[in-house]
Order: sequence, then structure tokens, then C-alpha cells
Amino acid sequence: MSQAQEIVLEFNALPDWESKYRRLIGLGKELPVMPENLKTDDNKVRGCQSQVWLHARFENGKVFFTADSDASIVKGLIALLLRVYSGLSPQEILAQSPDFIQELGLNANLSQARSNGLVAMIKQIKFYALAFSAKK
Repeated sequence: MSQAQEIVLEFNALPDWESKYRRLIGLGKELPVMPENLKTDDNKVRGCQSQVWLHARFENGKVFFTADSDASIVKGLIALLLRVYSGLSPQEILAQSPDFIQELGLNANLSQARSNGLVAMIKQIKFYALAFSAKK
């Protein structure tokens, strides 16, 4: 089972959106601390209302992400994305559809600003994968 499928099962087991938001915030709190030196303008994700930093490193054919945000729900969204995409090869990242976002109902239950930010974060993750896929 993929990480995306596990996340969908985990969230679908929660009774309501209040519980899902609490889980998102909890996931954000579990996110490893991003070193301050990586919180640069170059690592900022454009298109997010809150501040979001996303750093990628390429190691042994895999892409590993470190990220942070100044907003708790957004930080939880980042944690979800990192669970799905971090540690995969660039080709796996590019092939991994973000359909799980719709399966979770996030697209329908997030504010427009957060939805736009989520799309921007996924685009940035895919952009890094594309850049690293040329390195092989």
C-alpha cells in the first residue's frame, strides 16, 4: 500500500472535519524542525498565503524534502505531502498523482487560499523532481 493510500485510509477513519483538522495540525507538529539556514527566499514556495519553505536534496537516486510553515494547518498539509513524496526517486514523484488530495476531500474543505497553496506546494515538489531527474 502506498503512503497516499495509507493517508486516505487514516483520514477516512476520522468521524468529521474537525477531527481531520486536528489530525492535520498534529501531523504538522510532528514534522522535523527545519534548520533556520534553509528558510531562505530561494526555498519559499510562491503562491502560498502563509510562509512556506521547501528544501529538496538528491541523495542515492532519491529526493528528500525538508519543509516548514508559519501556519499550523499548512504545516500539516506539508507533512502529508512529505509522507507521500519524500524518499522517492524523481520518476516516482513525477508519476505519483495528487489524486489523494481529492480522495481526502481536502480540495472541498480547505479555504481557497489554502487550496491554492497546496497546489503550489505540489507544483514545487514536482519541479524539484523534474530538475533532479536530469541528474540521474
